[in-house]
Amino acid sequence: MNAPNSMPGDAKTSGQRMSPAQFRDLYEDLHRVGWDNRERRGALRHLTPDRILAAVAEVRVGQTVTMAAPLAGSAADNPEPGTRHMKHLPGEASPFAGLSFAEDQLALNIHGNADSHIDALCHVSYRGTLYGETEPGSVTSQGAASLSIDDARNGIVGRGVLLDIPRWRNVEWLEPGECVTADDLSRAAESQRVTIGAGDLLFVRVGHRLRRDTLGPWDVADARAGLHPEALALVADQQVAVLGSDGNSDTAPSLAQDVQFPVHVLAINALGLHLLDYLQFEDLRSACQTMGRWSFLTVIAPLRLPRATGSPVNPIAIL
Repeated sequence: MNAPNSMPGDAKTSGQRMSPAQFRDLYEDLHRVGWDNRERRGALRHLTPDRILAAVAEVRVGQTVTMAAPLAGSAADNPEPGTRHMKHLPGEASPFAGLSFAEDQLALNIHGNADSHIDALCHVSYRGTLYGETEPGSVTSQGAASLSIDDARNGIVGRGVLLDIPRWRNVEWLEPGECVTADDLSRAAESQRVTIGAGDLLFVRVGHRLRRDTLGPWDVADARAGLHPEALALVADQQVAVLGSDGNSDTAPSLAQDVQFPVHVLAINALGLHLLDYLQFEDLRSACQTMGRWSFLTVIAPLRLPRATGSPVNPIAIL
């Protein structure tokens, strides 16, 4: 069960809802920072070869830890679950002489509220454009002609940083509707003795997965913990390359009037950040606590899905 909602310092459990004008101004500021017309990979441009090489130095003991959750079944937050069925069993007759194969088939929605996935930069249209002023018509029934997940086909490798917000607030998880402010990010980093630097892959734990596993699924479309939109200014200032969460980074109900997914808009559409949604950090959190370190090498390898708006994903932390 949850510990009492007491927090050190002046951390807040909720932020002020933004007016349309406030959100518009923030979007404009981040849009100016986020778009480089010489580079179509968005914030991945911050992952320079030197920074990738430096990230390799984060490996100390050679331990690998997954940040992906198992494929979810039908639940309140997953009304259209992925399906896996066996096409062939090894004990069945086979056309191949002397052997038989076990074979299965998988079908799932890439975007949802339960399974771990990565969003491509074509995922969010806002004010009539995709990231980089790309026409939304570039995404058709055949998929995305521009900004698809295939732009990350060579993988995403860099220094990962896990910020454990419930740990900083001295609770097990954030309750649905609570949000993470820029001050929370800064103070959590300070308490964990870790820095956020240019080119980092930032993972923010709100405890969503632990709450789901402990209390059961709920309709997260109506209520979930996430970031306050204003926290994206800190993410931009630090030149973060990728942002991920054990939720989907957006608080519900929305903290921006008239915009349902403000963090998705700011991260993907304005800053060109690939978002990783509905990860699980419990294994990694345990390993980081044991080692007393909250940074690590991270490898993210989306599936080769040309023209796709995202991909199932299994990010690996290497400590």
